[in-house]
Amino acid sequence: MEVLYPRCAGLDVHARSATACVRIASGPDVTYQHRTVATTTRALLELADWLAASLCTQVAMEATAVYWKPVWHILDGQFTLVLANAMHIRHVPGRKSDITDAAWIADLLAHGLIRSSFVPPAPIQALRDLTRTREQLVGEIARHTLRIQKTLEDANLKLTHVVSNTLGVSGRAVLRAVIAGETDPERLADLANGRLKASRAQLVEALHGRVTPPHRVLLDLHLGQIAALEAAIAKLEHHMGDAMAPFHRAVSLLTTMPGLSDTSARVLIAEVGDDMSRFPSPGHLISWAGLCPRLEVRAGKRHSTRIRPATPWLNTTLIQAAWAAMRKKDSYLHAQFLRLKSRRGPKKAIVAVAASMLTAA
Repeated sequence: MEVLYPRCAGLDVHARSATACVRIASGPDVTYQHRTVATTTRALLELADWLAASLCTQVAMEATAVYWKPVWHILDGQFTLVLANAMHIRHVPGRKSDITDAAWIADLLAHGLIRSSFVPPAPIQALRDLTRTREQLVGEIARHTLRIQKTLEDANLKLTHVVSNTLGVSGRAVLRAVIAGETDPERLADLANGRLKASRAQLVEALHGRVTPPHRVLLDLHLGQIAALEAAIAKLEHHMGDAMAPFHRAVSLLTTMPGLSDTSARVLIAEVGDDMSRFPSPGHLISWAGLCPRLEVRAGKRHSTRIRPATPWLNTTLIQAAWAAMRKKDSYLHAQFLRLKSRRGPKKAIVAVAASMLTAA
């Protein structure tokens, strides 16, 4: 097999250590040099100097949790780096150690058998950290909201039956009054504004419950956690605005698409970037995002058309945006959803709409 890189290295990265194997091919002879270093900054800088002294041009490593990132940041700019998917470079079972794993990665890299994973540039990576953290905080707010609803049900306060948003203006006003010790349903009903669909009689009936001191403690605790999370999200969005400054034009273009809000557009930029030349075609991007059916054919029979597992940050946002775009009548996405829904069902139809949105992006 042809050797593409006569001097290259493979790294087996862990939390506390990294094992490097330099592969040097000179004609038919191949030699290996190994070194194991700690993952501290000073040790990684020494590793970079050792690889440079060995005249390595290409360095490959496995995408292991987040442990590869510090190594990547230090080696980036000095070598041509390749990040390998662990599923694609599995070693032959039975002979496994850090040294053999590093040598195996170096052998695959030397013969060009590693398909590099997509690693965005540093500004996109920084933006990605902000958008992903924001999504996690929003999820925490949703979980605390569910705990508030559980506490209200335990106290037999049917607030969720008459208020569409428990954390809206009316819902929060009622919750604060309950925490302060108010139990009169008439006074609690007076705190709701006049935009509720429920009548006053229904509101009074729903707010007649049995609230105990432990219920008030739990409600106060969850509301306090939600307020802290909302403050953290506001702080994140402030920093996100600064990080999004170079991509303002791309976000403006994306938000012209039905279903894509500013938040969804920021997530799309953070996950994919604004340089579409990294993907050979829209189909490659859709496959990378996990929005196309897998190919699984054995003995001439197709066994599965399920979408393959992929990063949840992008496809989850696109699916949510697709549901919003589908509601815009007299649009291509709405017509596509209705056309596919009748044949394939709503779930597959909405995935197809999300794929169309990513193609347009």
